[in-house]
Amino acid sequence: MVRSDARENRARILAAAREALGEDGATSMNQIAQRAGVGPGTLYRNFPTREALVLAVYQDEVTRITGTVPDLLGELPPLEALHTWTLDLVEAMRRKHGLGEALSPSAHQAMSEQSYGPVITAITELLDAGKKDGSIRVDAEPGDFLQLTGALWRAAAVPEDRAPRMLALILDGLRAQPQR
Repeated sequence: MVRSDARENRARILAAAREALGEDGATSMNQIAQRAGVGPGTLYRNFPTREALVLAVYQDEVTRITGTVPDLLGELPPLEALHTWTLDLVEAMRRKHGLGEALSPSAHQAMSEQSYGPVITAITELLDAGKKDGSIRVDAEPGDFLQLTGALWRAAAVPEDRAPRMLALILDGLRAQPQR
Protein backbone atom coordinates (compact mmCIF):
# COMPACT_ATOMS: atom_id res chain seq x y z
CA MET A 1 0.00 0.00 0.00
CA VAL A 2 1.28 3.47 -0.89
CA ARG A 3 1.67 5.85 2.05
CA SER A 4 -0.60 8.89 2.11
CA ASP A 5 2.34 11.32 1.97
CA ALA A 6 3.68 9.52 -1.11
CA ARG A 7 0.24 9.77 -2.78
CA GLU A 8 0.07 13.47 -1.88
CA ASN A 9 3.57 14.07 -3.28
CA ARG A 10 2.65 12.33 -6.52
CA ALA A 11 -0.58 14.35 -6.81
CA ARG A 12 1.30 17.63 -6.14
CA ILE A 13 3.93 16.72 -8.73
CA LEU A 14 1.27 15.94 -11.34
CA ALA A 15 -0.61 19.18 -10.61
CA ALA A 16 2.58 21.24 -10.75
CA ALA A 17 3.71 19.53 -13.95
CA ARG A 18 0.31 20.01 -15.63
CA GLU A 19 0.38 23.72 -14.81
CA ALA A 20 4.07 24.30 -15.58
CA LEU A 21 4.14 22.33 -18.82
CA GLY A 22 0.92 24.02 -19.92
CA GLU A 23 2.64 27.37 -19.53
CA ASP A 24 5.98 26.32 -21.01
CA GLY A 25 6.64 22.89 -22.51
CA ALA A 26 10.36 23.35 -21.86
CA THR A 27 9.99 23.62 -18.06
CA SER A 28 12.75 21.59 -16.40
CA MET A 29 12.20 18.69 -14.03
CA ASN A 30 13.89 20.71 -11.25
CA GLN A 31 11.50 23.61 -11.80
CA ILE A 32 8.57 21.19 -11.57
CA ALA A 33 9.96 19.71 -8.33
CA GLN A 34 10.34 23.21 -6.85
CA ARG A 35 6.84 24.16 -7.92
CA ALA A 36 5.46 20.98 -6.33
CA GLY A 37 7.39 21.60 -3.12
CA VAL A 38 9.33 18.33 -3.33
CA GLY A 39 12.97 17.47 -3.73
CA PRO A 40 14.43 16.18 -7.00
CA GLY A 41 14.79 12.70 -5.47
CA THR A 42 11.06 12.52 -4.77
CA LEU A 43 10.28 13.67 -8.29
CA TYR A 44 12.59 11.12 -9.92
CA ARG A 45 11.41 8.31 -7.63
CA ASN A 46 7.89 8.90 -8.92
CA PHE A 47 8.82 9.77 -12.50
CA PRO A 48 12.26 8.52 -13.56
CA THR A 49 12.19 10.44 -16.86
CA ARG A 50 10.61 13.59 -18.23
CA GLU A 51 8.70 11.42 -20.69
CA ALA A 52 7.28 9.32 -17.84
CA LEU A 53 6.07 12.51 -16.15
CA VAL A 54 4.48 13.91 -19.32
CA LEU A 55 2.74 10.59 -19.99
CA ALA A 56 1.45 10.49 -16.40
CA VAL A 57 0.12 14.06 -16.69
CA TYR A 58 -1.68 13.12 -19.88
CA GLN A 59 -3.07 9.86 -18.44
CA ASP A 60 -4.26 11.71 -15.34
CA GLU A 61 -6.08 14.19 -17.60
CA VAL A 62 -7.74 11.39 -19.60
CA THR A 63 -8.88 9.77 -16.35
CA ARG A 64 -10.28 13.08 -15.13
CA ILE A 65 -12.15 13.80 -18.36
CA THR A 66 -13.60 10.32 -18.80
CA GLY A 67 -14.61 10.33 -15.14
CA THR A 68 -16.86 13.38 -15.62
CA VAL A 69 -19.37 11.54 -17.84
CA PRO A 70 -21.67 10.18 -15.08
CA ASP A 71 -21.95 13.60 -13.40
CA LEU A 72 -22.59 15.36 -16.71
CA LEU A 73 -25.32 12.87 -17.60
CA GLY A 74 -26.81 13.34 -14.13
CA GLU A 75 -26.96 17.12 -14.62
CA LEU A 76 -27.62 17.62 -18.34
CA PRO A 77 -29.59 16.06 -21.21
CA PRO A 78 -27.33 13.73 -23.26
CA LEU A 79 -26.69 16.12 -26.17
CA GLU A 80 -25.75 18.95 -23.78
CA ALA A 81 -23.58 16.57 -21.76
CA LEU A 82 -21.84 15.45 -24.97
CA HIS A 83 -21.32 19.10 -25.95
CA THR A 84 -19.80 20.05 -22.59
CA TRP A 85 -17.67 16.91 -22.40
CA THR A 86 -16.37 17.31 -25.95
CA LEU A 87 -15.29 20.92 -25.37
CA ASP A 88 -13.40 19.73 -22.27
CA LEU A 89 -11.77 17.01 -24.37
CA VAL A 90 -10.82 19.58 -27.03
CA GLU A 91 -9.05 21.71 -24.40
CA ALA A 92 -7.22 18.66 -23.07
CA MET A 93 -6.13 17.67 -26.57
CA ARG A 94 -4.83 21.17 -27.18
CA ARG A 95 -2.81 20.94 -23.95
CA LYS A 96 -1.61 17.46 -24.95
CA HIS A 97 -0.39 18.87 -28.24
CA GLY A 98 1.75 21.34 -26.30
CA LEU A 99 3.02 18.60 -24.00
CA GLY A 100 3.62 16.31 -26.94
CA GLU A 101 6.56 18.31 -28.21
CA ALA A 102 8.56 16.78 -25.36
CA LEU A 103 7.70 13.21 -26.37
CA SER A 104 9.26 10.68 -28.70
CA PRO A 105 7.15 9.16 -31.49
CA SER A 106 6.86 5.89 -29.51
CA ALA A 107 5.58 7.80 -26.46
CA HIS A 108 3.01 9.56 -28.66
CA GLN A 109 1.88 6.14 -29.86
CA ALA A 110 1.68 4.81 -26.30
CA MET A 111 -0.32 7.87 -25.23
CA SER A 112 -2.81 7.38 -28.05
CA GLU A 113 -3.18 3.66 -27.37
CA GLN A 114 -3.68 4.17 -23.62
CA SER A 115 -6.31 6.86 -24.04
CA TYR A 116 -8.31 5.41 -26.95
CA GLY A 117 -10.25 2.79 -24.95
CA PRO A 118 -11.31 5.05 -22.07
CA VAL A 119 -12.27 7.88 -24.44
CA ILE A 120 -14.32 5.55 -26.66
CA THR A 121 -16.02 4.14 -23.55
CA ALA A 122 -16.94 7.67 -22.41
CA ILE A 123 -18.28 8.60 -25.85
CA THR A 124 -20.26 5.36 -25.98
CA GLU A 125 -21.87 6.15 -22.63
CA LEU A 126 -22.84 9.63 -23.81
CA LEU A 127 -24.17 8.43 -27.18
CA ASP A 128 -26.08 5.53 -25.60
CA ALA A 129 -27.82 7.91 -23.19
CA GLY A 130 -28.91 10.03 -26.15
CA LYS A 131 -30.03 7.02 -28.14
CA LYS A 132 -32.04 5.85 -25.14
CA ASP A 133 -33.87 9.16 -24.72
CA GLY A 134 -34.32 9.58 -28.49
CA SER A 135 -32.16 12.70 -28.87
CA ILE A 136 -29.28 11.00 -30.73
CA ARG A 137 -29.45 8.96 -33.93
CA VAL A 138 -29.34 5.22 -33.36
CA ASP A 139 -26.63 4.81 -36.00
CA ALA A 140 -24.17 7.18 -34.26
CA GLU A 141 -20.84 5.41 -33.69
CA PRO A 142 -18.28 6.42 -31.03
CA GLY A 143 -15.31 5.96 -33.36
CA ASP A 144 -16.91 8.18 -36.01
CA PHE A 145 -17.62 10.86 -33.41
CA LEU A 146 -14.04 10.75 -32.11
CA GLN A 147 -12.63 11.03 -35.61
CA LEU A 148 -14.89 13.97 -36.47
CA THR A 149 -14.07 15.79 -33.26
CA GLY A 150 -10.34 15.25 -33.82
CA ALA A 151 -10.47 18.29 -36.10
CA LEU A 152 -11.79 20.47 -33.28
CA TRP A 153 -8.62 20.63 -31.22
CA ARG A 154 -6.67 21.52 -34.35
CA ALA A 155 -9.02 24.41 -35.17
CA ALA A 156 -7.24 27.68 -34.53
CA ALA A 157 -8.16 29.13 -31.15
CA VAL A 158 -7.13 32.63 -32.18
CA PRO A 159 -8.45 35.16 -32.98
CA GLU A 160 -11.72 33.27 -32.45
CA ASP A 161 -12.09 29.67 -31.27
CA ARG A 162 -13.93 27.88 -34.08
CA ALA A 163 -14.29 24.61 -32.13
CA PRO A 164 -17.66 25.42 -30.48
CA ARG A 165 -19.21 26.37 -33.84
CA MET A 166 -17.79 23.29 -35.54
CA LEU A 167 -18.99 21.08 -32.67
CA ALA A 168 -22.51 22.51 -33.05
CA LEU A 169 -22.49 21.32 -36.67
CA ILE A 170 -21.36 17.84 -35.65
CA LEU A 171 -23.99 17.62 -32.91
CA ASP A 172 -26.71 18.77 -35.31
CA GLY A 173 -25.78 15.78 -37.47
CA LEU A 174 -26.22 13.47 -34.46
CA ARG A 175 -29.73 14.62 -33.66
CA ALA A 176 -32.33 11.90 -34.08
CA GLN A 177 -34.73 14.34 -35.73
CA PRO A 178 -32.90 17.32 -37.22
CA GLN A 179 -34.68 20.57 -36.52
CA ARG A 180 -35.33 22.43 -39.74
